[in-house]
Amino acid sequence: MDLSALSSSEQLQMQRLIEQKQLKDFMRLYSGLVERCFGSCIHDFTSRAITSKESECVSHCTQKFLKHSERVGARFAEENARLMGQQPQ
Repeated sequence: MDLSALSSSEQLQMQRLIEQKQLKDFMRLYSGLVERCFGSCIHDFTSRAITSKESECVSHCTQKFLKHSERVGARFAEENARLMGQQPQ
């Protein structure tokens, strides 16, 4: 994104908005990860300790979720690059 046409105060404001959006997106991703993996892996509430089976499940779930998110992000980037290449400048 080219912000050079904006004043320095506008650039700073835009940068803050971008950072807020990135933080919000990260928190949404993290919350989704926690909700999905906890719901899928944690079933026994009779003990405060997490079992080795639950721990392994959470680890696999987390890895799979993050790999999926990475792949989706890469596909969006590829599609965006393709669309940007098609637009007349």
